[in-house]
Order: sequence, then C-alpha cells, then structure tokens
Amino acid sequence: MKDVVFPMPTQYLGPSSYAVGTEAPTIGAGLVVFMSEGLPVGQAYVESPENPAALFAKTVQPDIVENARRVTQAPIVNRDVSVLICTKDRPEELARCLASVPKQSLPPVEIIVVDNASAGDATRRVVEAAGATYVREDKIGLDHARNAAVRAAKTEFVAFTDDDVVLHERWLENLMKAFDRPDIGCVTGLVLPGELSTPAQLIFETHWGFGRGYQRKDFDQDFYRQHERYGAPVWLVGAGASQAFRRKVFDESGLFDVRLDMGAAGCSGDSEFWNRLLHHGQTCRYEPTAVSWHFHRKEMEGLAKQIHQYMSGHVAALLVQYQNTGNRGNLRRIFVSLPEYYFKRWKRRLRKGTTSHDFFLKEEVLGSLHGAFYLLSRWKVQPW
Repeated sequence: MKDVVFPMPTQYLGPSSYAVGTEAPTIGAGLVVFMSEGLPVGQAYVESPENPAALFAKTVQPDIVENARRVTQAPIVNRDVSVLICTKDRPEELARCLASVPKQSLPPVEIIVVDNASAGDATRRVVEAAGATYVREDKIGLDHARNAAVRAAKTEFVAFTDDDVVLHERWLENLMKAFDRPDIGCVTGLVLPGELSTPAQLIFETHWGFGRGYQRKDFDQDFYRQHERYGAPVWLVGAGASQAFRRKVFDESGLFDVRLDMGAAGCSGDSEFWNRLLHHGQTCRYEPTAVSWHFHRKEMEGLAKQIHQYMSGHVAALLVQYQNTGNRGNLRRIFVSLPEYYFKRWKRRLRKGTTSHDFFLKEEVLGSLHGAFYLLSRWKVQPW
C-alpha cells in the first residue's frame, strides 16, 4: 500500500493543554481530540510534533465550542427513556459497556439487554450482575433483536447502543436534550474510536468510521428532497451504535426490517429506518455532544468480512428503500452511481497502486453484488 498505515494513540487535550500563555509541550503522532466543557469539540490526525495551541486554533471552530457550552447548560426535559443493548456471545464486551451506564448523568428508567441466541449462559449472568433486564431472542439477526428490545420497552424514548461501545457520562442526557422539537423522531451521536492500536482499526476509522463531525446537523424534508435523484445518503445521519428514538415512531412507521442486519444481508437496518422516518415527514438529528467510543475490529481478516457485510447491507437497504417508498433514486444509486464509483476507483488503483482506501475494494464490490441478489431472493418476506 502506498499510504502506510500505522497504529496511533488517541490523545485527549483539555483547555489546560492549549490555554493562552501556557508552555504546553508539543504533541506527537496520533489522533488528537480537543475537549471543552468535558466534551470533544474537534480532532486532527498528527504525523509529526505540533504545538497544541496552534493545532487547536486551526482545528476547532468557535461555534462548536459554543454549542457544547449551550447543550451543557440546557435543562433536561425528556427523562422517560430506556437504554437498549443487543448482544450475541460477547459477554466481556457487554460487561464493559454496561459498566458505563450507571455513570450516566441522566439515569435511564430501565436497561434492557436482548440476547440474540448466545451459546451458554455467560451473557445472562453479565446482565443479571449489572441489574439490567434480560430478554432472549432466538431469531438470529440484529434487527430481530432490536425489535424485541423495542417491544420490551415501555418508555416514551428508547436509546440504542452496541455491546462494543463505552458511553460518555453525558451520552444519554445530551441525546435526550436534542429532542427539543416534536418533529425530531431520531437523534444520533458522535462515535469516536475506543482505540487505534492496529492497522485494521486505523483503516476502519479513516475510511469507514462512525464519526460524523462536530457540528449539529438536522436531516429533514429538504435534505430528503434534494437527494431524490440518487436517494438520500442517510448513512450521513450517524451510526446505529448511538441512536435514540421517540417510541411512537415505531407505531407509526413500523419496526426495523429483519431482512437487513443478518449474517447474509450485512447491515444498514438503522439507515433504512432513518430513510423511512424522513419519508414519513420526521426529522433525524445528529448531536455531536452525545459521545461514545466504539472498539473497532483489530484484525484485517475480521475487517475484510465487515466491509463485505457493510456493502451487502448497503445495497440491500437501497432495494428495501425503493420497495417502501417507490423512489427510483435508490435504484439509480445501485445501477448507475455505484458502478461509476467503483470503476473510477479500480482505474485509479491500476494507475497509482493500492492505498488503504482501496485495500478492501474487492470485498466492497462482491459485497454490493451479494446484497442485491440476497434481498431480491427475499423480496416478499415480511419485513418485521
């Protein structure tokens, strides 16, 4: 590969690290995340020593710092919320995630863990030790588990996270503060890497990471209509590892589509649901002050499989979106936009050599083809 991938530490710098007049030492190579009000407000990849004050000045925008201050000072209005976690055969990761829930500044009414057909009883023991509610779902597939969690929840709001995530202490509070208008049906949060200790983790974070920046963004009807020709790029809304909903949107728009987020279909059940909410007139909001950390796969083999699943799920979700809405832009993205995109990347790879961006290009293409054939074979299956 031409752009060498190397492990890098993540460094968190608070105000004292870049305060005017201080003699802050230079910082070395790594991912640098700047903090204000106890919340991340900007980041930069550093390859050579830099001065923190200078890096802060050219990286962090004042309005982002102001938004962190404003959200921190805003009152908590919505408190009726459950935290939902779906898991399968990862008791150690689950225990780490659950340990971050009691530290929340806004305690959830209930913590519900859906065990998606784990082998043995290790998962149940972890859930019981944490004092959470245990629900078993034997139909394998993340969206089967998500739907079981939604059915079990009785609160006005539900917040999803994953078992390989650790939550910032204000994650739930800031998700709930973002529901400040009745049209907002979903809020997602900023997901940072829990570690960058292997090349696979760095490749994922660089090209496939869950972070969507440090600016609050609303995805509404204007966004949906502006992208009608090729289908709204709903993956920009956020990540399924950090998302919250008004419970009523599931009554109005249905549950997660169980044809997605399975071993065969890949993923994208969350982005398809966001697309459905937009189609039905709801607004999805990205709120970067709702922070969590995701622990990416460490090995290249696991990452290759994940990328294949991502693209399989992406194409399958586009077909589901076309089926649900009749928007032919989803088909144009599959049959026009994606082929053009991959042709350009193959051409560039042959001319300039492989980079970290193209290392899994074969898996991307094969995954896309697989997603189309898989979903077409299940076209008439009940979606939930």
